[in-house]
Amino acid sequence: MDRVTVQVAETDNDVTDDETLIDGFAEDSRLRGLTHESIRGYKGNLRIISKYLNENGLALLDLDRNSLKKVLRYLTEKRGVSPQTVGDYLSALSGLYKYLIWEGLAESNPIPPFRERYLRNYKNSRNHSASKRKLISVEEMAMLINSVLDPRDRAIITLLAKTGIRRRELIDIDLNDVNWIEQSIELKPKAKRSNRTVFFDDETAKVLKRWLRSRENSDVSPACRALFVGYNGGRLMRHGVYRAVVKHAELVGLHNPKSKRMADHFTLHCCRHWFTTHLRRNEMRREFIKELRGDTRGEAMDIYDHIDKKELKRAYLAAIPRLGIL
Repeated sequence: MDRVTVQVAETDNDVTDDETLIDGFAEDSRLRGLTHESIRGYKGNLRIISKYLNENGLALLDLDRNSLKKVLRYLTEKRGVSPQTVGDYLSALSGLYKYLIWEGLAESNPIPPFRERYLRNYKNSRNHSASKRKLISVEEMAMLINSVLDPRDRAIITLLAKTGIRRRELIDIDLNDVNWIEQSIELKPKAKRSNRTVFFDDETAKVLKRWLRSRENSDVSPACRALFVGYNGGRLMRHGVYRAVVKHAELVGLHNPKSKRMADHFTLHCCRHWFTTHLRRNEMRREFIKELRGDTRGEAMDIYDHIDKKELKRAYLAAIPRLGIL
């Protein structure tokens, strides 16, 4: 594959530096309805690659098979990222090049053929178990939650595990989104989520109420209506949720930050993975699981439209594992 032919748009300033391209791509992504988290991830990955390229006299517009090989070696050998994460970097680059083609700044996308040739081989050359997301048992989840003394952190981990919601969905929950009578939460609208109602069981209610009592006695800003707050008194941020989960998983031996194997890392998404897997193992209907996860409905819209909320809640309470939370 030859070097990609780039056509630079003629403007007054003729600005095509990497940061300008990344910002333009981010704005285009917003217009196309991508979530804030997706855009943030793309920008972060592109900036890491851009920095490496710039240090070697290259730019994002210079990508060809040789420079992509250098990027791949940098990611795998210098940064030690997993095969799945390599795929995330290449997805960001591919999305950028689709934008460049749309804007007339590039004639072709070098990423798909490169990914087809190298990423598959790279993934197959490693121990397959190293790329599998960590799945812990019901007993291990119970051990993790019962090891947490901080009422806020215990509530965060319990809610993530018992509802399968994503980090941003948890962050955006306000106090009045919780229906204590129905034991349900109405999540904020998100591009990735179809069904916005999730349920929780008596164990989750217990840890949430314990956290709310602690919240009332803490230094929380009166204007803050967030269910989960940080130690500064405002709404909990992304990194705060990450620390609340990972630090406790590391303390009980479920997370090894020094390992390069995905199977040794307990991340926030492992809670969603745990939720999905154990509902399936408890024989919950597939369409019920997808509804609780808020997965995109697509062609199955007619099926989801006929799911009764009361029946869904009964199925959830029957299938969600009991953890013996103290």
